[in-house]
This record gives sequence, structure tokens and C-alpha cells, in this order.
Amino acid sequence: MAGKSDEEVEFGSLKYFLLCGVGGVISCGTTHTSIVPLDLVKCRIQVNPEKYKGIIQGFRTTVREEGFRALGKGWAPTLVGYSLQGLGKFGFYEMFKIFYSDVLGEELSYQWRTSLYLAASASAEFFADILLAPMEATKVRVQTSPGAPPTLRGCAPMIYRNEGMTGFYKGK
Repeated sequence: MAGKSDEEVEFGSLKYFLLCGVGGVISCGTTHTSIVPLDLVKCRIQVNPEKYKGIIQGFRTTVREEGFRALGKGWAPTLVGYSLQGLGKFGFYEMFKIFYSDVLGEELSYQWRTSLYLAASASAEFFADILLAPMEATKVRVQTSPGAPPTLRGCAPMIYRNEGMTGFYKGK
């Protein structure tokens, strides 16, 4: 097998956490980006249920009014946001497992491993969602707000300019 390496990554090392994070980037960023068209229609149904009465009708209305390419609206903030969330979710989960295990000690960590994994998962998700929120707010504006810039590069600066950092962490 070409490129085979005997290099091992030490458990708990920075490289270990980064590789776990890269796994999250790949698995979360790509999967969420692949369903942007469905997410776009879902968001539009939530914002305007009179106009977008269902999934199929929502797809038809979007394509009829804006063209096929409109189904990709919000792909960039989705890719960036969910890649960051995956990085945090997978990387922080491993960090918190080790941290909580060190706090509890070996015996209690084993005895309470399911609770430890749950606490590590919840802690990682908390921080991962903080990373996701700015891009998710941008995506929703791109997809559902008439007059909002249709790109990440246009919309995120507009939110920051008009509302500051809190604009990325509040409901609309």
C-alpha cells in the first residue's frame, strides 16, 4: 500500500486532538453542506409557511422564482460553521473525556464511564455550538431575509456592522 506509515499518534497529545477535530471537520462540514437545499426549504417554510406550504412545493417555488442555483444559498456559512462545530465537537469531546477522567480518577472514571462520556459530550457540544452560531445566523439571513446580501462575505460583515457580535448570537 503506497504511503503507508508506521507513525503512531500518542493518545491525548495535541496531534491526537487535532486529528479528532479534523475528523469532525470532514464528517460535519461535508454532510451538512450536502443537504443545504433541503435546509433552505425547511428554513423558508418556518419563516413563511403561507408561501412555502411543504417540502416539494418549497423546492418548486424556490426554483421557479429564483432558479436552480438558489437551492445552494447558504452553502458557504454552512460549510464553515459546521466544519467549526465538528472540529469542536470531536476535538473537545476527547479533551473533556481525559479532563473528567483525570478529575475522577481511574476507578471512578471506569465505574461512571457512561456519565463521564455524557458530560464530555455535553461540554464539547456547548463549545462547538458557540463556534457554529455566527455562521448559522449568517446562513439563515442569507436564506430567508429579503434584501440581505446573498453570500457569506457580504452578509456576515453586514450583521457585524449593524448589530455587533451579539447579532450572531441572537434569534431573529
